[in-house]
Amino acid sequence: MNTVAKTITYPVVETFHSVQGEGYWTGVNAFFIRLGGCDVHCPWCDTKHSWNPKLHPQKSREELATAAKAVNPAIVIITGGEPLMHDLFPLTTTLKNQGLQVHLETSGAHPFSGNFDWVTFSPKQFKAPHSSIYNHVSELKVVVINQFDLKWAEQQAALLSASALCYLQPEWNTPDSKNLIFNYILQNPQWRISLQTHKLLQIQ
Repeated sequence: MNTVAKTITYPVVETFHSVQGEGYWTGVNAFFIRLGGCDVHCPWCDTKHSWNPKLHPQKSREELATAAKAVNPAIVIITGGEPLMHDLFPLTTTLKNQGLQVHLETSGAHPFSGNFDWVTFSPKQFKAPHSSIYNHVSELKVVVINQFDLKWAEQQAALLSASALCYLQPEWNTPDSKNLIFNYILQNPQWRISLQTHKLLQIQ
């Protein structure tokens, strides 16, 4: 008896073709899949419209993989919202079956799922990371507003593999954070600075 594969869908805020603006892969040709749903609720979040998954249309993993493949990106980035609110194994499997390199951007606030080539971990103090994230991290990226965020960054870095890259990123609307990070990195050479270059370039 033939069985029909279950159609799996995700709430999609948007998809777009651009370049990665932050971290190690800055400047690289990228296709973004922004999933709806987030319960971390950072007060300075620049994508608050993504928080409620019910406000966004459902798209199948096949639709998303087809759209990504069509633009021939160097990498596909699954972001949010908080993408780990969803089971990402079906989506990443379908993307990889298209020969695509798949990256994740996450706060790590939910159990890890999916098969990724690169994981950017951006933990938030508003909702503690799930313990399953730490063994998968390629890159730590902590948004910094004040001195307390630097302490948080140190605590999170201590839980990661020595091979993980560590970035501090100024909060866009907090000008003093740039100097705070700059001076910290001069004293702590294992850290790097990440800038939101897409905002500087005024692109999506």
